[in-house]
Amino acid sequence: MIGFIRGRLVEKKPPLLLVDVAGIGYEIEVPLSTLYELPEVGLEVALKTHLLVREDAHVLFGFATDAERSLFRSLLKISGVGARLAMTILSGSSVDGFVRCVEEEDIASLVKIPGVGKKTAERLVMEMRDRLRDLGHIPGAGRSGSGTTEPADEAFGALVALGYKPAEVTRMIASIDAADMNTEDLIRRVLKQAAR
Repeated sequence: MIGFIRGRLVEKKPPLLLVDVAGIGYEIEVPLSTLYELPEVGLEVALKTHLLVREDAHVLFGFATDAERSLFRSLLKISGVGARLAMTILSGSSVDGFVRCVEEEDIASLVKIPGVGKKTAERLVMEMRDRLRDLGHIPGAGRSGSGTTEPADEAFGALVALGYKPAEVTRMIASIDAADMNTEDLIRRVLKQAAR
């Protein structure tokens, strides 16, 4: 398995890239979310990768972040979602945006992604909810590159553990100005609001 590529970006022909690694040109397919993060042609690029082996081809997919690659791999496990549709989903939505759609059961936003019909959107919401939780993806994950957990993320986990539905918690936290609040204060404010 090829898990990582670093080399000189030779060509950008969306969705394909050509990356020169020690004289070997790798064709790598990337979602739009990754494409927007790329440097100019001629500069060094580093991508997380996933190699898909089929009878007729070996296709290398590239991602700017671990979160994008993890979501891609999770999507591949959903019945009826292949690599092409998974890439389209990543091109049509950020990881955080997709997670929010799943948590809030926002079928309407998912069907706006090309190739995602109502039945597929419903299946994505149903099957991805537990997978996202298992992967540690919660709304807002990925906003901070420092590896620290935001108070809103900690509060989200605590409130879900108390029995509140994820979509309900997301709405309650979003309705509060959480700037400069620590986790405990945020939880208290949400619980007070929920008691009204």
